[in-house]
Formats: sequence, structure tokens, C-alpha cells
Amino acid sequence: MKYKVSETESRSAGIQRRTTANLSVGAYLIQRLMDYGIDDLFGIPGDYVLSFYSDLEKSPINVVGCTREDCAGFAADAYSRLRGMGAVCVTYCVGGLSVCNSIAGAYAEKSPVVVISGSPGLQERKVGALLHHMVRDFRTQIDVFEKFTIAGAELNDPLTAFSEIDRVLDACDRFKRPVYLELPRDMVHVVPPVAHGYSGVSYEVDVEATQEAIRETCERLKQAERPVIIAGVELHRFGLQDEMLRLAESAGIPIATTMLGKSVVSERHPKFIGLYEGAIGDSKVTEFVENSDLVLLLGAFLSDINLGIYTANLDPDRCVYATSETLRISHHHYHNVDLKEFLVGLSECLLSSGEASDLSVREIPKSLGRSAETTDDFELQAAQPLRTSRIIQMLNRLIDDRSIVVADVGDSLFAATELTIHDRGEFLSPAYYTSMGFSIPAALGAATARPDHRVVVLVGDGAFQMTGQELSTLMARGHNPIVILLDNHGYGTERFLHEGEWEYNEVHPWRYTELTKVYGCGVGHLVENEGEFQEAVDSAWKDAEQPHLIQARLMEDDASETLKKLADRMSHKVSGGSD
Repeated sequence: MKYKVSETESRSAGIQRRTTANLSVGAYLIQRLMDYGIDDLFGIPGDYVLSFYSDLEKSPINVVGCTREDCAGFAADAYSRLRGMGAVCVTYCVGGLSVCNSIAGAYAEKSPVVVISGSPGLQERKVGALLHHMVRDFRTQIDVFEKFTIAGAELNDPLTAFSEIDRVLDACDRFKRPVYLELPRDMVHVVPPVAHGYSGVSYEVDVEATQEAIRETCERLKQAERPVIIAGVELHRFGLQDEMLRLAESAGIPIATTMLGKSVVSERHPKFIGLYEGAIGDSKVTEFVENSDLVLLLGAFLSDINLGIYTANLDPDRCVYATSETLRISHHHYHNVDLKEFLVGLSECLLSSGEASDLSVREIPKSLGRSAETTDDFELQAAQPLRTSRIIQMLNRLIDDRSIVVADVGDSLFAATELTIHDRGEFLSPAYYTSMGFSIPAALGAATARPDHRVVVLVGDGAFQMTGQELSTLMARGHNPIVILLDNHGYGTERFLHEGEWEYNEVHPWRYTELTKVYGCGVGHLVENEGEFQEAVDSAWKDAEQPHLIQARLMEDDASETLKKLADRMSHKVSGGSD
């Protein structure tokens, strides 16, 4: 049996039918963005979107101008991960096509970003002349974005524009994936001739399938002696951390997370045991998870990196795999089951059976978990050349619940898996899509979303040279990040993936610390040993009034243990192997 469930729990819920008389298409779009909690928008103006930008400037929405469109996309992505939805606004084709990579990454990792693009006016298209920025025809950009957005619309009809805006934004909120809205410049100030009211959206849930899935999983939990939860990133995207924690605490289930899901739960929570990364991760965590008799994979992406480059050894007969899109218990597939209803139902099932209190006393092995970890045994070796793993240990002594860590790809990410994040959702990285250049613009999005937190960026020199100029925008906006630039004069990860002295892995050496003078703000630190790094990072941490850029020159051929293990698994594929 199926029934319609109103989307009452989305952030669009509770929006009353409002009077839309005299509201233009542009004004309605702005109002609906604010309904979803979007207080800030990133982008770069251009002539096809200037009229809408003028409306934005007059609205309560804070417009953050970026140095590049792809940077604006990364910033909106990070903002959405912390605030629930983000937005980027660009001009036609030269802007829209430049932001594609950022939005593709947001789609891959389920980050709800609204892409708004201006476009040529409907009337000027009738002339028949080629218009600047146009590629092939007027639908080229729409066709491109259709490949990596969950919904889209061209707002070219006053009679349907408002309902199309509602439909597209609802899809963004419901599926936690990017959407696309194209606004012809002569439609911005058009006032539709008919009244419009938001009426919400509904989706199907199969009640019987949901109840049966809950019963089957509940019975398996009662019988399991060593269950474990692998908490994935969807729990964060859909705001289901509390539901997952209630289940874990009521049934005494340890919690691991994936690399992409790092910080879904506070890593100081007593049930947290670490990251599960197959053979490339902590062997104790891997052994515990793979020897468990019931593995609850909740909201997790089964990607190559999350699975330790396919070294994960998870028996499907002992797995419950539940996401927003699918539910599989062993080899039983259930359809139209809501993830939240499933998690809530599991906890209620255990509590109603009276067995939850008996199950909750299960103990986590003392060898696992980070809640009892201490950094007091770290001994600074002042003259020792810098190693990434040692930098992470030093940072672990400073990270707190007011810190947001943003890690770029490569060893910035792999080494950062050893950081202990104190609060949920405060570690950001593109751990599935793995696009270099994410971190600096993402720091802009994070600082905008959470101005009361200190943003700490881990970025390699190669990634910094791609998008590091967005640091200028961070400074211009009064944000004070700590940027730790891991300088190994090139693409360190690729050196380990494909052995050889390849010149293409080298990047031109910059005097990175001099950039603070170029930007007219901030403090630069050039450090080459542990003593210098400790002094620089302590100085930066105590000084929250200005940004700090720490150029950390690493020991030659340095790499984290995670990177070495990953390279060992992937190097033969990079060289053309088939296994």
C-alpha cells in the first residue's frame, strides 16, 4: 500500500499561500531562495544577469562576488553543506559553463546548490543574429546542466515561472542535489498576470514495505552480537544525525564513518570508533567492522575511495544498506522507503520490544574510539623537517568545536582523516568527486555560512595554484582563515601513483607568503621544521583578527600512511593494469 506524504518536514514546509500580486519573476525567485534559508549567494555578474543582480543587491540576500565562476560554485557547495542549501548566480555560457565542474562535484556528493544563470532576452533571440556568449543554440547550456542537476527550468513563460521555481527548488531540497534555473534578462521584471500560491510537494512512501523493512532489521539487531553502523554523508545532508544517534545509543551500536562522511557524528562521541576505509585505513577499525555480524550502512556512498579502493570486505548477507534512494537488507530489496522513517522506526521497534536497554550495554573495545585519545604524549622535535602526519598531530592539539576544517584532495585529505573533529558537519572535502582546487573557495563558503567559527584550510601547492586567489575574496570580506599550504613543489599524490621523475608533476615555486602583501592583508609564515610550524600555528590560533597563510615546506618524498596504502592499491591501475 502506498500513500502520499506531504513534504511537511522540508524547510519549505509551513510556507503559506502568499499574495503574489505585483511580484516579478526575479522578486519571487529571491523570496523563495530566502524561504529555504539562503541568506548569501555567490557568483560573478555579467550583462545577461545584471538586471537580476540589481534586484539581489536591493534584497536582504548578501551577494558575494568571487574571482572565478568555478570558485563561486565551490563556495556555494560548501555553504550548502553547512546551511542546507546554497546558491550561485552567473551569466550565460561563459559563466555557466565555467561553473560546471563545481556543480558536477556537488551533484556527485549530494550537495544542494541552486544554479541561477542569466540568458539572452526572449525578444532579442527573434532577431536571428548570433548573440555573444552563445555556443551552438540557445539551449546548449540547459542541455549541459541537465546531465548533472536533479531538476531544471527555463523561466520563459510568465504563466508558469512561479510554479517552475517552486518545482525546481523543492527538488533541490528533497533530493539534496543541484538544480538549474535559467532566467532570460527580459523576464526578470515581468509580473505574471495570474495569482500564484505555493502548495507544497508530495512523494510516495510504501507503508507496508517500510514496516516490513523495520521488522526484518529489528530482528537482525536483536540477534546480532557485534553490530556496527557505518554512517555516511547522507545523514548529514538530510539532517538525520540525531535519528542515527538515537538508534546507536538505544541498541549500543558502535559507529564508524566513511571518508566522505567524516564528521557526520562528533568524533569524540563515546560510540564513535573511527573511519572505515578498508585496507587503507586503521586496521583495528577495519577488523572490527568486517568481523561484525551485522553492518548497518546508513546513508553511505559505496565509492572506490570510501571502500578503500575496493579493499572493503563486507559480506552482503550481513549488511543492511539504507540510503535516500534505496534500501537493501541482505538480498531483499525494498522500494519507496523513507530513510528518516526507517531510522525512527528501528529505534521505536527496539524500545517497544523492551530489549533496547539490554542491547545498549554493549561495550566498544578499548582499542577503538577517539573519545579517550590524548595528544599529551606528542613530543615536539623542533629541528625535525616537516612531515604531513606530524602536522596533523600538532593540529589535533588545537582543533576544537569552533573549528571548521576544509581539506583539498590528495594528502591534504588523506592525512586529515586522522584529525579528530569535535562537532558534526565541520570537516569539508570533496572526498568522492576529488576535484583539486576545492578548499580555498570552499573556505569562503564555510566562513560565510558560519562566521562564528575559525576556518582551517589544508591545501597542497598544486591545488592552491588553481584557485588560491579566492583567498583575496576571503580577506576582502573580513574573514580570517588559517591556510596551511603543504608545499612539496608539485602533485605529490600523482608521484606515488605513477613512479618516476615525471616533470609534469612539478609546479612552479611561488613565494606564497608574499601574497598577503599583494592582497594587502594577513600574515605569511614560511616554515621548514616542526619548531617553526608550531610557532606559526600557535600565533595564528591566538590571532583571530586577521588571516594567516602558513607555507609548510615538507620533507622530500613525504606522504601519509593512508596515501601510501592507497597508492599501493591504485598504482597498477594508473599504469594500465586491469585489476
